[in-house]
Amino acid sequence: MAKGNVQLAKGLIYRLTEVAEGGTPMTHAAVTRGSGNVFRDLGFSKEKSAELILKSSLLQALQETIKDRRWKQVEAAAQLGIDQAKVSKLLAGQMAGFSIERLVNFLSLLGQDVEVTVRKALRGRQLGTVRARTTRKLAKVAG
Repeated sequence: MAKGNVQLAKGLIYRLTEVAEGGTPMTHAAVTRGSGNVFRDLGFSKEKSAELILKSSLLQALQETIKDRRWKQVEAAAQLGIDQAKVSKLLAGQMAGFSIERLVNFLSLLGQDVEVTVRKALRGRQLGTVRARTTRKLAKVAG
């Protein structure tokens, strides 16, 4: 029996299969071009994937801010008003239990501006898309 393992790389999804003992080894990996939305490619609904795109970008900005400041988890927890265990979850990339609103608040507490832009969908498209990006200007760390 084979196990599927999904590995992401540059917008493509590679499906690698490990062959159980006695099976025939694969000679090549199947490649499927991604849609540009990794969460949709992984089977999430349009609504959930839009939420996950936003949350993952906010979480990445939060992680980078904490890393740039070289804070220990306890220091970050004190700044965010949460316990160290929750900071550990955030730094490990666990988004469950953290709303978009809460992640925006955390970034604000760390002196980060969060900007949301809404614009009309491109011509020929009935539905809009959700995109997120972070603009990072690395500040010098004192000390």
